Amino acid sequence: MAIGEPASLTQGALRSTSEAPPAHYILNIQQFSALTKHDVERYESNEFEAGGYKWKLVIHPNGNKTKNAGECLSVYLAITDTASLTPSWEVYATFSIFLLDQNNDTYLKVEDEKTNGRRFHRLRTEWGFDQFISFKAFSDPNNAYLVGDNCVFGAEVFVRKERSKGKTESVSMVKDAVSYKNTWKVSNYSKLNADCVSSHMFSVGDHKWNVQLYPNGKGGIGGYISLKLALAEPQNLPPGTKILAEFTLRMLDQLDTRHYYGKASYWFSASKPEWGWQRFVSHGVFFLTNRGLLLKDVCSIEAEIAIHGESRTVFG
Repeated sequence: MAIGEPASLTQGALRSTSEAPPAHYILNIQQFSALTKHDVERYESNEFEAGGYKWKLVIHPNGNKTKNAGECLSVYLAITDTASLTPSWEVYATFSIFLLDQNNDTYLKVEDEKTNGRRFHRLRTEWGFDQFISFKAFSDPNNAYLVGDNCVFGAEVFVRKERSKGKTESVSMVKDAVSYKNTWKVSNYSKLNADCVSSHMFSVGDHKWNVQLYPNGKGGIGGYISLKLALAEPQNLPPGTKILAEFTLRMLDQLDTRHYYGKASYWFSASKPEWGWQRFVSHGVFFLTNRGLLLKDVCSIEAEIAIHGESRTVFG
């Protein structure tokens, strides 16, 4: 619980600290005080996509007056772009809302205690937290949530099931997911001439994967190496299947333990079979002779993957 928070804020919400950033959306607000001074009742973020639906973060900078929020910031998740759905559509989703501690590079993570998900439907398109955080804790410099009048929110949304246009989505989550590692040694790196080089296939969670390396960056961005994790055979997935994978890609320092890495969570599917970093590491760092990212023309890349869930759509 954040410093100075009243005990009442623990009701209906689970609060923790997360080192991993939110998987689906980050909202950076500069000059936050301008929202409060101009008495903006609510601020809606741009749309973002998660679980096959579009969402927005909704922030009441002065608290939601209709919900008796008191001296607290109110933050909600709203489903959007529902015009194409039938009047009886329903989406059950679990979600977390994040707030960045800018000193420690960690996040306050607030989750709904209702673990089977909230039901979003035509008459209830928003769920969230009337008392997300008290104004006192939000502005306390010891918490570093508001620094230089700037703050950063985020969101993760996981669709558990849906009922829309005669189809149902079933999500199976893994309680204690096990991580698997695979190491790929790229030999004769200086002789690579392809835009993209793929590792051998390896299996994790009943699916085959590989790592994709772009020596000169994907899309010719130049000056960087792009690195991505990909489903090796996405065309073999049943229609509507999505796999939630938490993964870390590490470029190993073969002289030291100063490995270069990126960590993320992503729903992989046939239409979105890959995810990673366009600017994973710059050429300037990669080719440093006092680093071991490239040693004797060999680059060593480790993929660590844990499957946290799988979603399948049943058409009825």
